[in-house]
Amino acid sequence: MLSTGNDARGITSRGRFSFWEVNDMATACEMKNKIQGHPCFGGNHHKNGRMHLAVAPKCNIKCGYCSRKHDCANESRPGVTSRIMTPQEAIEKVREVMASPIVGPIIKVIGIAGPGDPLANEETFETFRMVKEEFPNLMLCLSTNGLLLPESIDRLYELGLHSLTVTVNAVDPEVGALIYRHVTYHGKHYTGVEGAKILIANQFEGLRRAGELGLTIKVNSVLVPGVNDGQIPLIAARVKELGAFVMNIMPIIPQAELSHITPPSEEYMAEIRKANEGIIGQFAHCKQCRADAIGLIGKDLNMTIAEAACPTP
Repeated sequence: MLSTGNDARGITSRGRFSFWEVNDMATACEMKNKIQGHPCFGGNHHKNGRMHLAVAPKCNIKCGYCSRKHDCANESRPGVTSRIMTPQEAIEKVREVMASPIVGPIIKVIGIAGPGDPLANEETFETFRMVKEEFPNLMLCLSTNGLLLPESIDRLYELGLHSLTVTVNAVDPEVGALIYRHVTYHGKHYTGVEGAKILIANQFEGLRRAGELGLTIKVNSVLVPGVNDGQIPLIAARVKELGAFVMNIMPIIPQAELSHITPPSEEYMAEIRKANEGIIGQFAHCKQCRADAIGLIGKDLNMTIAEAACPTP
Protein backbone atom coordinates (compact mmCIF):
# COMPACT_ATOMS: atom_id res chain seq x y z
CA MET A 1 0.00 0.00 0.00
CA LEU A 2 1.28 3.47 -0.83
CA SER A 3 2.04 5.83 2.03
CA THR A 4 -0.04 8.99 1.77
CA GLY A 5 2.29 11.28 3.74
CA ASN A 6 0.94 14.72 4.63
CA ASP A 7 -0.01 15.96 1.17
CA ALA A 8 -3.75 16.55 0.71
CA ARG A 9 -3.51 14.95 -2.72
CA GLY A 10 -1.88 11.88 -1.17
CA ILE A 11 1.48 12.02 -2.99
CA THR A 12 4.22 10.50 -0.86
CA SER A 13 7.35 12.34 0.18
CA ARG A 14 9.28 9.84 -1.94
CA GLY A 15 7.49 11.00 -5.10
CA ARG A 16 5.17 8.02 -5.53
CA PHE A 17 1.66 8.51 -6.83
CA SER A 18 -1.35 8.23 -4.56
CA PHE A 19 -4.31 5.97 -5.18
CA TRP A 20 -6.19 8.96 -6.63
CA GLU A 21 -3.33 9.89 -8.96
CA VAL A 22 -3.09 6.31 -10.23
CA ASN A 23 -6.85 6.15 -10.67
CA ASP A 24 -6.83 9.44 -12.64
CA MET A 25 -4.09 8.11 -14.92
CA ALA A 26 -5.96 4.86 -15.47
CA THR A 27 -9.07 6.80 -16.40
CA ALA A 28 -7.07 8.94 -18.83
CA CYS A 29 -5.56 5.83 -20.46
CA GLU A 30 -8.99 4.22 -20.75
CA MET A 31 -10.39 7.35 -22.39
CA LYS A 32 -7.45 7.52 -24.80
CA ASN A 33 -8.22 3.99 -25.93
CA LYS A 34 -11.90 4.78 -26.35
CA ILE A 35 -11.32 7.82 -28.57
CA GLN A 36 -8.68 6.15 -30.71
CA GLY A 37 -9.64 6.67 -34.35
CA HIS A 38 -12.46 9.17 -33.77
CA PRO A 39 -11.46 12.42 -35.55
CA CYS A 40 -13.71 14.58 -33.34
CA PHE A 41 -12.53 13.18 -30.01
CA GLY A 42 -8.77 13.24 -30.30
CA GLY A 43 -8.14 10.74 -33.10
CA ASN A 44 -5.96 11.78 -36.03
CA HIS A 45 -8.32 13.97 -38.07
CA HIS A 46 -5.76 14.16 -40.86
CA LYS A 47 -6.07 10.41 -41.50
CA ASN A 48 -9.33 9.28 -39.93
CA GLY A 49 -12.65 10.28 -41.44
CA ARG A 50 -16.36 10.09 -40.69
CA MET A 51 -19.56 9.63 -42.65
CA HIS A 52 -22.77 11.41 -41.68
CA LEU A 53 -26.06 9.81 -42.67
CA ALA A 54 -28.86 12.33 -43.23
CA VAL A 55 -31.79 10.19 -42.10
CA ALA A 56 -33.29 12.53 -39.48
CA PRO A 57 -35.36 15.41 -40.96
CA LYS A 58 -37.69 16.15 -38.03
CA CYS A 59 -36.66 18.47 -35.19
CA ASN A 60 -38.32 19.17 -31.85
CA ILE A 61 -36.82 22.58 -31.05
CA LYS A 62 -36.23 25.78 -33.00
CA CYS A 63 -32.91 27.48 -32.44
CA GLY A 64 -32.78 31.14 -33.41
CA TYR A 65 -29.66 30.58 -35.53
CA CYS A 66 -30.90 27.48 -37.37
CA SER A 67 -31.84 27.38 -41.04
CA ARG A 68 -32.29 24.14 -42.97
CA LYS A 69 -33.71 25.66 -46.17
CA HIS A 70 -30.58 25.93 -48.26
CA ASP A 71 -28.21 23.48 -49.90
CA CYS A 72 -25.12 24.50 -51.79
CA ALA A 73 -22.44 21.99 -52.77
CA ASN A 74 -19.81 24.26 -51.19
CA GLU A 75 -21.82 25.09 -48.07
CA SER A 76 -20.54 23.53 -44.85
CA ARG A 77 -22.78 24.02 -41.86
CA PRO A 78 -25.12 21.93 -39.70
CA GLY A 79 -28.57 21.31 -41.10
CA VAL A 80 -27.49 21.16 -44.74
CA THR A 81 -27.95 18.03 -46.84
CA SER A 82 -28.48 17.32 -50.51
CA ARG A 83 -31.24 14.83 -49.75
CA ILE A 84 -32.88 12.88 -46.95
CA MET A 85 -32.17 9.15 -46.99
CA THR A 86 -34.24 6.26 -45.72
CA PRO A 87 -32.44 3.78 -43.44
CA GLN A 88 -32.23 1.34 -46.36
CA GLU A 89 -30.68 3.98 -48.60
CA ALA A 90 -28.30 4.88 -45.79
CA ILE A 91 -26.96 1.36 -45.36
CA GLU A 92 -26.55 1.07 -49.12
CA LYS A 93 -24.54 4.30 -49.06
CA VAL A 94 -22.36 2.95 -46.27
CA ARG A 95 -21.69 -0.18 -48.35
CA GLU A 96 -20.75 1.99 -51.33
CA VAL A 97 -18.41 4.19 -49.33
CA MET A 98 -16.73 1.34 -47.47
CA ALA A 99 -16.16 -0.50 -50.76
CA SER A 100 -14.37 2.51 -52.24
CA PRO A 101 -10.59 2.03 -52.42
CA ILE A 102 -10.15 5.77 -51.85
CA VAL A 103 -12.70 6.65 -49.19
CA GLY A 104 -13.37 3.32 -47.47
CA PRO A 105 -10.01 2.95 -45.67
CA ILE A 106 -10.27 6.35 -43.95
CA ILE A 107 -13.82 6.03 -42.63
CA LYS A 108 -13.80 5.09 -38.94
CA VAL A 109 -17.05 6.65 -37.73
CA ILE A 110 -20.69 6.58 -38.83
CA GLY A 111 -22.55 9.56 -37.45
CA ILE A 112 -26.12 10.84 -37.52
CA ALA A 113 -26.36 14.58 -37.02
CA GLY A 114 -29.56 15.66 -38.71
CA PRO A 115 -30.56 17.67 -40.58
CA GLY A 116 -33.11 17.71 -37.71
CA ASP A 117 -32.60 16.12 -34.32
CA PRO A 118 -31.71 12.41 -34.60
CA LEU A 119 -33.63 11.45 -31.47
CA ALA A 120 -36.85 12.89 -32.89
CA ASN A 121 -36.62 10.38 -35.76
CA GLU A 122 -37.14 6.64 -35.40
CA GLU A 123 -35.07 6.22 -38.58
CA THR A 124 -31.97 7.01 -36.52
CA PHE A 125 -32.30 3.87 -34.43
CA GLU A 126 -33.10 1.66 -37.41
CA THR A 127 -30.09 3.00 -39.33
CA PHE A 128 -27.72 2.43 -36.42
CA ARG A 129 -29.06 -1.10 -36.00
CA MET A 130 -28.32 -2.00 -39.62
CA VAL A 131 -24.88 -0.38 -39.62
CA LYS A 132 -23.88 -2.15 -36.41
CA GLU A 133 -25.00 -5.52 -37.73
CA GLU A 134 -23.13 -5.21 -41.03
CA PHE A 135 -20.11 -3.08 -40.01
CA PRO A 136 -19.44 -3.86 -36.32
CA ASN A 137 -15.97 -2.30 -36.41
CA LEU A 138 -17.24 1.16 -37.28
CA MET A 139 -17.86 3.53 -34.39
CA LEU A 140 -21.39 4.93 -34.05
CA CYS A 141 -21.69 8.61 -33.21
CA LEU A 142 -24.74 10.80 -32.58
CA SER A 143 -25.25 14.55 -32.32
CA THR A 144 -28.39 15.79 -30.56
CA ASN A 145 -29.97 18.79 -28.89
CA GLY A 146 -30.58 16.51 -25.89
CA LEU A 147 -34.31 17.08 -25.42
CA LEU A 148 -35.11 13.36 -25.75
CA LEU A 149 -31.78 12.09 -24.46
CA PRO A 150 -32.93 10.86 -21.02
CA GLU A 151 -35.55 8.56 -22.53
CA SER A 152 -33.35 7.47 -25.46
CA ILE A 153 -29.96 6.85 -23.86
CA ASP A 154 -30.62 3.20 -22.95
CA ARG A 155 -31.66 2.38 -26.52
CA LEU A 156 -28.56 4.09 -27.87
CA TYR A 157 -26.34 2.21 -25.43
CA GLU A 158 -27.88 -1.12 -26.42
CA LEU A 159 -27.24 -0.29 -30.09
CA GLY A 160 -23.56 0.14 -29.28
CA LEU A 161 -23.28 3.92 -29.53
CA HIS A 162 -19.65 4.88 -29.02
CA SER A 163 -19.74 8.65 -28.78
CA LEU A 164 -22.29 11.33 -28.13
CA THR A 165 -22.37 15.04 -28.88
CA VAL A 166 -24.92 17.27 -27.16
CA THR A 167 -25.36 20.94 -28.06
CA VAL A 168 -25.75 22.97 -24.86
CA ASN A 169 -25.96 26.74 -25.25
CA ALA A 170 -27.08 27.84 -21.80
CA VAL A 171 -27.34 26.86 -18.15
CA ASP A 172 -29.86 29.56 -17.24
CA PRO A 173 -33.32 29.24 -18.86
CA GLU A 174 -33.57 33.04 -19.11
CA VAL A 175 -30.57 33.03 -21.45
CA GLY A 176 -31.77 29.91 -23.24
CA ALA A 177 -35.04 31.68 -24.01
CA LEU A 178 -33.07 34.22 -26.08
CA ILE A 179 -31.64 31.41 -28.22
CA TYR A 180 -34.40 28.79 -28.46
CA ARG A 181 -37.61 29.96 -30.13
CA HIS A 182 -39.73 26.98 -29.10
CA VAL A 183 -39.58 23.43 -27.78
CA THR A 184 -42.00 20.64 -28.70
CA TYR A 185 -41.96 17.98 -26.00
CA HIS A 186 -44.31 15.00 -25.85
CA GLY A 187 -46.84 16.69 -28.08
CA LYS A 188 -46.90 20.02 -26.25
CA HIS A 189 -45.48 23.31 -27.54
CA TYR A 190 -43.45 25.46 -25.14
CA THR A 191 -41.88 28.87 -25.68
CA GLY A 192 -39.69 31.29 -23.76
CA VAL A 193 -38.24 30.41 -20.37
CA GLU A 194 -40.64 27.50 -19.93
CA GLY A 195 -39.38 25.76 -23.06
CA ALA A 196 -35.73 26.50 -22.34
CA LYS A 197 -36.09 25.16 -18.79
CA ILE A 198 -37.39 21.79 -20.05
CA LEU A 199 -34.66 21.53 -22.67
CA ILE A 200 -31.79 22.42 -20.33
CA ALA A 201 -33.00 20.06 -17.60
CA ASN A 202 -33.22 17.18 -20.09
CA GLN A 203 -29.80 17.97 -21.55
CA PHE A 204 -28.11 17.70 -18.17
CA GLU A 205 -30.08 14.62 -17.11
CA GLY A 206 -29.23 12.92 -20.42
CA LEU A 207 -25.56 13.80 -20.04
CA ARG A 208 -25.56 12.43 -16.50
CA ARG A 209 -26.99 9.10 -17.70
CA ALA A 210 -24.59 8.94 -20.65
CA GLY A 211 -21.66 9.58 -18.34
CA GLU A 212 -22.78 6.80 -15.99
CA LEU A 213 -22.95 4.41 -18.94
CA GLY A 214 -19.40 5.29 -19.95
CA LEU A 215 -20.10 6.90 -23.31
CA THR A 216 -17.51 9.26 -24.77
CA ILE A 217 -19.14 12.69 -24.61
CA LYS A 218 -18.47 15.94 -26.44
CA VAL A 219 -20.50 19.07 -25.77
CA ASN A 220 -21.02 21.69 -28.48
CA SER A 221 -21.80 25.27 -27.46
CA VAL A 222 -22.69 27.91 -30.04
CA LEU A 223 -21.22 31.22 -28.96
CA VAL A 224 -23.72 34.03 -29.53
CA PRO A 225 -21.88 37.27 -28.68
CA GLY A 226 -23.80 39.48 -26.31
CA VAL A 227 -26.18 36.66 -25.42
CA ASN A 228 -24.47 33.62 -23.90
CA ASP A 229 -20.81 34.64 -23.47
CA GLY A 230 -21.11 34.41 -19.69
CA GLN A 231 -22.74 31.00 -19.88
CA ILE A 232 -19.76 29.25 -21.49
CA PRO A 233 -17.71 28.69 -18.30
CA LEU A 234 -20.87 27.62 -16.47
CA ILE A 235 -21.61 25.07 -19.21
CA ALA A 236 -17.98 23.87 -19.18
CA ALA A 237 -17.97 23.23 -15.44
CA ARG A 238 -21.36 21.51 -15.40
CA VAL A 239 -20.78 19.15 -18.33
CA LYS A 240 -17.31 18.23 -17.09
CA GLU A 241 -18.88 17.26 -13.78
CA LEU A 242 -21.42 15.09 -15.61
CA GLY A 243 -18.78 13.17 -17.59
CA ALA A 244 -18.11 15.13 -20.78
CA PHE A 245 -14.65 14.55 -22.26
CA VAL A 246 -14.26 17.63 -24.46
CA MET A 247 -16.04 20.88 -25.33
CA ASN A 248 -16.43 22.40 -28.77
CA ILE A 249 -17.19 26.14 -28.67
CA MET A 250 -18.46 27.13 -32.11
CA PRO A 251 -19.02 30.63 -33.54
CA ILE A 252 -22.60 31.44 -34.46
CA ILE A 253 -23.40 31.44 -38.18
CA PRO A 254 -25.75 34.45 -38.33
CA GLN A 255 -28.99 33.42 -40.00
CA ALA A 256 -32.70 33.00 -39.34
CA GLU A 257 -33.92 35.01 -36.32
CA LEU A 258 -30.34 35.72 -35.18
CA SER A 259 -29.09 36.92 -38.55
CA HIS A 260 -28.39 40.36 -37.04
CA ILE A 261 -25.75 38.98 -34.65
CA THR A 262 -22.13 39.80 -35.54
CA PRO A 263 -20.15 36.54 -35.36
CA PRO A 264 -17.20 36.41 -32.96
CA SER A 265 -13.73 37.02 -34.36
CA GLU A 266 -11.13 34.28 -34.47
CA GLU A 267 -9.22 36.16 -31.78
CA TYR A 268 -12.26 36.22 -29.49
CA MET A 269 -12.92 32.53 -30.11
CA ALA A 270 -9.31 31.73 -29.18
CA GLU A 271 -9.64 33.83 -26.03
CA ILE A 272 -12.84 32.07 -24.96
CA ARG A 273 -11.37 28.61 -25.60
CA LYS A 274 -8.21 29.44 -23.69
CA ALA A 275 -10.23 30.76 -20.76
CA ASN A 276 -12.10 27.46 -20.51
CA GLU A 277 -9.40 24.90 -21.31
CA GLY A 278 -8.52 24.74 -17.62
CA ILE A 279 -12.04 23.47 -16.95
CA ILE A 280 -12.45 20.98 -19.80
CA GLY A 281 -10.46 20.05 -22.90
CA GLN A 282 -11.22 22.20 -25.93
CA PHE A 283 -11.86 20.89 -29.44
CA ALA A 284 -10.60 23.48 -31.93
CA HIS A 285 -10.68 21.96 -35.43
CA CYS A 286 -14.47 21.74 -35.91
CA LYS A 287 -15.68 22.76 -39.38
CA GLN A 288 -19.41 22.78 -38.47
CA CYS A 289 -20.05 19.88 -40.82
CA ARG A 290 -23.01 19.22 -43.09
CA ALA A 291 -25.52 16.53 -42.16
CA ASP A 292 -24.27 14.45 -45.12
CA ALA A 293 -20.50 15.00 -44.75
CA ILE A 294 -18.16 12.22 -45.90
CA GLY A 295 -14.39 12.13 -45.51
CA LEU A 296 -11.84 13.99 -43.43
CA ILE A 297 -12.82 17.00 -41.34
CA GLY A 298 -12.50 20.05 -43.56
CA LYS A 299 -11.82 17.89 -46.63
CA ASP A 300 -15.14 16.27 -47.43
CA LEU A 301 -15.27 14.16 -50.54
CA ASN A 302 -17.67 13.97 -53.43
CA MET A 303 -17.98 10.23 -53.99
CA THR A 304 -18.76 10.62 -57.70
CA ILE A 305 -15.62 12.69 -58.27
CA ALA A 306 -13.51 10.40 -56.10
CA GLU A 307 -14.53 7.26 -57.98
CA ALA A 308 -14.07 8.97 -61.36
CA ALA A 309 -10.51 9.79 -60.35
CA CYS A 310 -9.85 6.10 -59.67
CA PRO A 311 -12.15 4.05 -61.93
CA THR A 312 -12.60 0.35 -61.38
CA PRO A 313 -10.32 -1.57 -63.77
